[in-house]
Amino acid sequence: MRSQIIEKSPSDWPVEPNWWDSPAARAAFSWRTEAVGLSGLPEGGLNLAFEAVDRHALGAHRRHVALRILQRDGGRREIDYGQLSSLSNRFATVLKNLGVGPGTRVFLLCGRGLELYLGMLGSLKNGCVVSPLFSAFGPEPIETRLRLGEGAVLLTSESLYRRKVAALRERLPALQHVLLYDENGGPNTPVEGTHSLYQLLAEASETFAVAPTTPDSPALLHFTSGTTGAPKGALHVHGAALTHLVTGKYALDLHPDDIYWCSADPGWVTGTSYGIFAPLLLGVTSVVDCGEFDAERWYQILEQERVNVWYTAPTAIRLLIKAGAELARSHHFPQLRFIASVGEPLNPEAVWWGKEVLGKPIHDNWWQTETGGIMLANTAAMAIKPGSMGKPLPGVEAAIVERHADGSLSLLDDGQVGELALKQPWPSLFRAYLGQEERYRRCFVGAWYLSGDLARRDADGYYWFVGRSDDVIKSAGHLIGPFEVESALMEHPAVAEAAVIGIPDALLGEMVKAFVSLKSGVEPSPQLQAELLGHARKRLGAAVAPKELAFLPSLPRTRSGKLMRRLLKARELGLPEGDTSTLENPL
Repeated sequence: MRSQIIEKSPSDWPVEPNWWDSPAARAAFSWRTEAVGLSGLPEGGLNLAFEAVDRHALGAHRRHVALRILQRDGGRREIDYGQLSSLSNRFATVLKNLGVGPGTRVFLLCGRGLELYLGMLGSLKNGCVVSPLFSAFGPEPIETRLRLGEGAVLLTSESLYRRKVAALRERLPALQHVLLYDENGGPNTPVEGTHSLYQLLAEASETFAVAPTTPDSPALLHFTSGTTGAPKGALHVHGAALTHLVTGKYALDLHPDDIYWCSADPGWVTGTSYGIFAPLLLGVTSVVDCGEFDAERWYQILEQERVNVWYTAPTAIRLLIKAGAELARSHHFPQLRFIASVGEPLNPEAVWWGKEVLGKPIHDNWWQTETGGIMLANTAAMAIKPGSMGKPLPGVEAAIVERHADGSLSLLDDGQVGELALKQPWPSLFRAYLGQEERYRRCFVGAWYLSGDLARRDADGYYWFVGRSDDVIKSAGHLIGPFEVESALMEHPAVAEAAVIGIPDALLGEMVKAFVSLKSGVEPSPQLQAELLGHARKRLGAAVAPKELAFLPSLPRTRSGKLMRRLLKARELGLPEGDTSTLENPL
């Protein structure tokens, strides 16, 4: 039987971990002290893009490779910090020459590639507010976000524009400029009402005076799905640079000579905070894979690019598990020392799979679009309790709280389930929900930010995810967290994925119903259904185990890996589905 904890030893640390957790180390930590790692603008102020690129380009790190771009056709291109500085200056100049000023909203509808980085960094240098979008979005979610965010500039490929945006232009009066590029690297065909990105870049100066932004200047606008209605736009500031720097160092254990790969889509906050900013702020080399997921190729990337630190999502881990252990073991990556995941808390089986198949346990962590950066983590030097989100990072104070009807809070003890709360401030905390001031205010009580996630803390200080507050099932007086039930089902060798919801029941109040996706080669049957229900009862007890179970080819998840339990419930009960624009796969 597996142990309940994965201990660490010196063999797990080919390099000295950046963070050794102890009461003394936590007491000594301060955001002010960590801020010495940022230089600030020459004339005062702070700019996220300047800190990520120009700070290195102006020093000894100028010729260090910033981006190692793996192109779709098998080619590769390396961009050093000096080149990235010059190219992003050119993009900033393009915006300025078009009359685009500070505060303007620039939207990026780009896949992984150099254009994404130039658009992000150049726009920030010009003082604009940048909003990345999933390139897989259809026209409707693109229109919704451009309209809500009052997007004035859009950077996208010619192909995406023709397929998804051109027909929307008449309905987007705020959209003044569209910059197009050919995603295959060739010259793009002139399109009426648009600009050629590379033609404008060729004409632009590579020197640029960065806009005088401050830590409180708006920088990023990330949209996150609402349970009902339109998506929410979370606004972040340039001061978030400090959180990205600190968490990249302590949560992801990045060191200056690392080769780092964040596989998150750039349209998701992880693809921005940790696909772009954290590695650049720490001066490391990032692998940028322009292709789509393929298990064989992903293992080749880890092997051939000699990746040291890999940050990925539960969706990718599940797909790798489905591809089989034999494929993984046909590759060798001894230089890979740290694997982390975020999006949905990892079931214990996935953590153990990493250790047994990849040779390294997968380190889960927790944060939200609203927090802007990692808040809880299993760090490199920590023992791992599979299934736990880990402990608060230095500079983060967390608690489990109960919110009362009169608006007050009480702190709960170890072992009690309540809402996960964080004491503000920290540098990357979001500053607004765009156009939703009352909704924003409801996220805070006194000094605490309330996450909406239910969790518990154990006696060793590890935090355990229970579920979103609106996902928790109330059955016959029991509060049942879906994550616990799903983890038990996933222990069965036939199960690839599981999700559970509560459905109304006249006797119990709510009854637990499970939805299961089976591993490749396993067929659903009444016998297997009965076996899985019995397995869950044996593991969890009759009060907690599901009473019904249905098979699905796949489960609905967002592109960031979060199970959309509310969508399963809506379809089960015939309720409105809410915002489904970030759905990874249809039912």
